[in-house]
Amino acid sequence: MKPLREFDIAFVGLKPGEHSFQYVIGESFFDNFEEPRDFSNCAVSVTLTMDKKSNFFLLKFAIGGKVTVTCDRCGEPVELQLWDDFNQIVKLVDNPEEMANGEEDPDVSYISKTESHLNVANWIYEFIHLSIPMQRIHPDNADGKSGCNPKVIEMLEQMNQQAKENDNPIWKGLDKFKDN
Repeated sequence: MKPLREFDIAFVGLKPGEHSFQYVIGESFFDNFEEPRDFSNCAVSVTLTMDKKSNFFLLKFAIGGKVTVTCDRCGEPVELQLWDDFNQIVKLVDNPEEMANGEEDPDVSYISKTESHLNVANWIYEFIHLSIPMQRIHPDNADGKSGCNPKVIEMLEQMNQQAKENDNPIWKGLDKFKDN
């Protein structure tokens, strides 16, 4: 990953209390990461609220915006609205590697007391991915019908009908157990 300096927070000079940071995330942000992504046209805003305490920080990431993904049902592009909140605790310790190895909670991170900057780019990357729903389908139209490509829906219904017609009789006896 290339260093993303605009996501560094110089926390040493900040007074205790809440501080707010705004980030606008576009396509170029993801060029800094090696993992492939399954969305495009990213237009996301991240509001980070950092509550600085003496030996730790409470970070709250508010994710909002939109991305384009491929519909799981019809294979056409669909634009999804993102909105989600994530919390992260960052503790200042003498031995961050040792503490991190013993920590099982992914919402707690450790940095050295000698650090002066906190880079939040990895968390933003992760939280944007976590904001995208697992099931990605077109929402229904106002008339209650699927927003997917009608030709694809028709083809899927035909294939489903053919599958029902070609059911193997060996499985017919199992139908009576369905409702139990």
